[in-house]
Amino acid sequence: MTQQDPRIHVLTTGGTIDKLYFDALSEYQIGESILARLLEIARVKLPVEIEEVTRKDSLELTADDRALIAARVAASPAERIVITHGTDTMTDTAAALAGISGKTIVLVGALAPARFSESDATFNLGMAFATAQIAPPGVYITMNGTVFRADQVVKDRAKGAFVAR
Repeated sequence: MTQQDPRIHVLTTGGTIDKLYFDALSEYQIGESILARLLEIARVKLPVEIEEVTRKDSLELTADDRALIAARVAASPAERIVITHGTDTMTDTAAALAGISGKTIVLVGALAPARFSESDATFNLGMAFATAQIAPPGVYITMNGTVFRADQVVKDRAKGAFVAR
């Protein structure tokens, strides 16, 4: 990674991190990304470009969606990429990104919507930004206060956490 280009390119795909809840009779819906606001609250000063790729629950992502995400990552001039993603199929998308070289790619999500006061989203996003800045090129997942190589992690639904495999 070059010192001259500190930019982080953030791609949003949807997932719980961007879900909205209107009232007790509503279902969660994925709304406009809250990432720009979270980065503003965190006083992030790095140059950041935010680009929406999809606005879907990760269970709704298709092979075509994953190919689109991979194409956007490959085409990005940035060497550091953070992708917000739903947790259910995060490892599937990470696998689709494995062939991209020369970039540090970090997938991140949340188990509770970022708009909730007790969400893990802000902490996870901070971990993703730190990982994007210091990790060597490769594909990573940052969840639950841990940085994982994307090919060495699974979501353990019973524990409600990502764990090394």
